Formats: sequence, structure tokens, C-alpha cells
Amino acid sequence: MQSATISLSSPCSIPSLKPRKFGSKPRFDPIRVSSSFSASKRHDLSASSNAVSVPSLPMRSWSLSSSSPLPLRAWNSVPSDSKAGRFEVRATAVESADEGKKSSSLAKTLELGLLFGLWYLFNIYFNIYNKQVLKVFHYPVTVTVIQFAVGTVLVALMWTFNLYKRPKITGAQLAVILPLAVVHTLGNLFTNMSLGKVAVSFTHTIKAMEPFFSVVLSAMFLGELPTLWVVASLVPIVGGVGLASVTEVSFNWAGFWSAMASNLTNQSRNVLSKKVMVKKEDSMDNITLFSIITIMSLFLLAPVAIFMEGVKFTPAYLQSAGLNVKELVVRSLLAALCFHAYQQVSYMILQRVSPVTHSVGNCVKRVAVIVSSVIFFKTPVSPINSLGTGIALAGVFLYSRVKRIKPKTKAA
Repeated sequence: MQSATISLSSPCSIPSLKPRKFGSKPRFDPIRVSSSFSASKRHDLSASSNAVSVPSLPMRSWSLSSSSPLPLRAWNSVPSDSKAGRFEVRATAVESADEGKKSSSLAKTLELGLLFGLWYLFNIYFNIYNKQVLKVFHYPVTVTVIQFAVGTVLVALMWTFNLYKRPKITGAQLAVILPLAVVHTLGNLFTNMSLGKVAVSFTHTIKAMEPFFSVVLSAMFLGELPTLWVVASLVPIVGGVGLASVTEVSFNWAGFWSAMASNLTNQSRNVLSKKVMVKKEDSMDNITLFSIITIMSLFLLAPVAIFMEGVKFTPAYLQSAGLNVKELVVRSLLAALCFHAYQQVSYMILQRVSPVTHSVGNCVKRVAVIVSSVIFFKTPVSPINSLGTGIALAGVFLYSRVKRIKPKTKAA
């Protein structure tokens, strides 16, 4: 391949290109090569002859060589720049992906924090409004029916407007869910009976014994023997509840045993869920299951309420009892809305976190409910009573932590 130099000596013509003779030590001049390449390219594109007329060029002589004192740079740096550009684009893409992951993680954390806040808030307001209603309207079965009725209306609206997918339920599935609906109904009824008899703080202190019933029922019906750590965590729970009970100002046996019965039925529901639903209803999520149970509970308890208490929630009866009808109705509806909302949010949280995290959150929720009720209702609490409540709640927290410790299996 031959190279050529450009020597413009006339304003009107370009002489023919002549080959250059290299010496014994040839030198590579990028400027000359690039210039000759450009000139030859222009020469091939413009005409087939060796001379091209350029009348507009002034008289000028180019004589550039590698020995020129000017610090000239080679013109072959474009490929390296493009590689750097590709590297920069890839690095920017990776950084953008990392920033996207961080923002997505932050959004999920904020969403989870909001759900926990709503869970606590709805639970606190439910207990306050519910206690205000039960203090003046001493019909816990009717109050429980109202709460299930409002929940049923909300579920129907949710399914009607496709806010949540409406399930297709068969008769066989309803037969499986029926025992869960029965114990769910009894658990909420016993809780309302306890709230109507004793202080909110004392009811929730007794309900801190739920882990005790969970361990006993799981061992009896599921064959799940507790570890030594789990058994040890039950000691402060039982001791703390006992200490709080003997020093409780509002203590009475009806309220105490109602709360205990609530623990038994609620934990029976959890055991039945593990024993029955895991095998037959894998496709049914917790929110759908809760919605179906709410509707079934309404139809199970409404006849019982009419039989036991009669139709008491009417304007005529409330006025004859000297109650403020509007205030009672509004607070009953607010309590029912908060009742359904906090349970719905609880299941939404359970779909996003592990059961252990949910259990710890439930323990913190109980503390928030006890403290807020004591402040709102100005419940007299002695130091010994506070100590017993604190020990029981600490035991619940310890139980939720040690429950995930698996026993070591001995190698055969």
C-alpha cells in the first residue's frame, strides 16, 4: 500500500500524487497517513483523474512530519473514546438500577410502616369505642352481631367493586371453613363479654396468655412439642398475668373467664387452620378466608342474639332506656368499622412479613392498647399491677423470639 503527501503550490491545481520513498528506518506519521487517506478518498469520490481543480484554495504549503516541534496528537483516538463511552453508559445503567432498588425498598418500608401504624390505630380506637358502647349497652351478643354485620357489608362492597378478587366457594369448602367460623365467632363474643365486665387494660393483659394456650393446643392436637426455651418463656407470661389479676381494681370472675375463653377459642382457630386448611385450601389467602368467616359468623350469631337478648338495638328501646340514640349508633358503627379494618390490615401485614415479625408487632400493639386505654379512661393502676402487666408482655415478646429456635435433631 502506498501513501502520499499533499503539497499545494498553486491556487488552481493539485499535482499528481507521487509515491514516497522510505529510508532504511521508516517512520509512521499518523498525520500524513490520515491526510493521505482523506485526500485519496476525496480523489476517488470526486473524479477518476489524478488532478482536481480547486480554484478557491489560497496558495499554501503543508509540510508536517513527526519531527515537528508541535505536540500533535494522533487522530486514531475515536475508538478508545467510544469504548469509554460504552463503559460510562453501562456504569450509569448499573447505578440507575441500584438507585431503583433502593427507592423500591424504601417505598416498601414506608408502606409496611404505614400498615403497622394503621393496625395499631384501628385497634386502639376499636377498644375505646367498643368499651364506651358496652358500658351503657349491656348486650355483648348484639354488639358482636353489629360488628359482623358491618364487616359483611364491607366485604360485599369489596367484592362488588373488584377491590379484591371474589372467590368461588364450593359446598365442600364451606364445610371445612365452618369450624373456623364457629371458634372465630366465639372468640370475638367472649372478648366483648370481657370488655363489658372489666377494664380494657385488664382484658388485654389476660389475652397476653394466648401463647400459653397456643403451646398447649398445638401439643395436644398437632403433636408439636415445645422446646425448653418456649416453655421457659411461658413462665413470665403466666406469672405476670397472675400478678396483674390479684391487684386489678376492676377484677371480676365473669370478665376474667370470658377473656380466658377468648384465648382458648382464638388459639383453637389457629390450630384448626394448621390442621385443616393447609391440606385443603392452599389457594385461599388469609384475607379471603377472613372475609368468608366474617359472613358466616354473622349468620351463625344473629339467631343466637335474637334468642338470648331479643331485638334491642332499636331507636324505641334505646330511648326508653334513656340512652342517646345518635351517639350510641355512631360509636357502634365506628367500633365495627375499626374492628373489621384492624383485622383486615393485620392479614395484609401477615402477607408481607414473617409470622415471627407479625407476632412481635402484635405484642407491641397490645402494649399500645393497654397504655392508651389507661390514659383515655383514667384507669387506676397500682405499681404492682403495672409490674405484672409488664412482666407478662415481656414474656410474650420473649416467646415470639424463641419460638423460631428449632430443636436440634440427633443424627442416627
